[in-house]
Amino acid sequence: MEQNISLTPFIVFVIITVALVGIMIVLSYFLGERHKEKTTDDAFESGIIPTGDARLRFSSSFYIIAMFFVIFDLDAAFIFLWAVSFRELGLPGYIGVFIFIAILMVLLIYELSIGAIDFGPNGKKILKSKNKFKSSLP
Repeated sequence: MEQNISLTPFIVFVIITVALVGIMIVLSYFLGERHKEKTTDDAFESGIIPTGDARLRFSSSFYIIAMFFVIFDLDAAFIFLWAVSFRELGLPGYIGVFIFIAILMVLLIYELSIGAIDFGPNGKKILKSKNKFKSSLP
C-alpha cells in the first residue's frame, strides 16, 4: 500500500519562512541605526560606560537553588498539564502522576538527608560551640 503524501504545504511553508527572515534581515540592515562611539565596542556594545567587572563569584548554593527552581518549575508544569487532562487520562494517568510525585518526594527526602539543601549555618554546631565556650570560662 503506497500512500501519496504531498509535500507542497511544507515546501510553501519553508519558502515563506526563508523569505520572511530574508526580508527582516535586509530591512534591519537598511533601517537600523549606525553609530560609532568610543565605548560602543565595550561590554554589551551599548555605548554605556562600564562601571565594574562583570566577573562575579557566586556561591555554589546559588546554582543549586537555581537548579531546584528549574526542576520544580518543570514538575509544576507537568502536573498542571496532567490536571488539565485528568478526565481523559483516567486511572492510568493518575497512577503515572502518583509515581512521578512519589519519585520526586523520594529524591527530595534523599537530598535533605545528605544535606544538599542546608545552606545556612548549622544551629546545632553553633549551640555546641557556644556551650563549649561557656564551659571553658572561669
